[in-house]
Amino acid sequence: MEESFEHPVYAPNVIEFVTVGNEFCKWLEDVEAQSRADFISTALKILPLLYLKATMLPKTDTMLEDFLEKHVMEEDYEFIRFQVQSKTGRFDDYLEVFTADMQRSDLPLTSTVSENMADIYQDVKDFLMGYRTAVTEIMNDALVELVTQFESYWGQRLVNVLRALHMVYYGGESLEDEEEEALPEDDLEEKNTDHWIISRRQRDFQDGTPD
Repeated sequence: MEESFEHPVYAPNVIEFVTVGNEFCKWLEDVEAQSRADFISTALKILPLLYLKATMLPKTDTMLEDFLEKHVMEEDYEFIRFQVQSKTGRFDDYLEVFTADMQRSDLPLTSTVSENMADIYQDVKDFLMGYRTAVTEIMNDALVELVTQFESYWGQRLVNVLRALHMVYYGGESLEDEEEEALPEDDLEEKNTDHWIISRRQRDFQDGTPD
């Protein structure tokens, strides 16, 4: 295994992304404790920073033949999506503009802040979990995957969400949380999330201990 600290994965721009990415993931994992106004205000600050740091990441070639392990499971994804949807409430849906499907559709297309946030979280968290292995080859391939996905997928979703939340925050509507805001029945059935995998993964990541 390669151990040279001259490898691109140890470059300052990568370390800076790791720092911002960690803050982004911890922030999303703690959505429930935030007010709606605080959540949107923080999103308008951290999303541009995450985008900026992603554009500065170096490009490298893959070093391993095997596919990287995926750490964010469906339960983890749904945990983040549900928490964001609960927080954004009636502001979760927004009209989509920059998507390939929009060019082929005669009708307006909608997207959700919660699903796009979960998409971003999934790719960033998978990279962070690969990076924390401290194995250069795994770190490298995790970086390759992150940059590829940023360019083709989650980078566009990030700026779309930023546009939507900007309109909400500065649109003049009240951002006070609703006491009893209705959610889809499927989501209400999953409201007790204490047992979900992400809760254990979050504690393990913060403690620095393996699953």
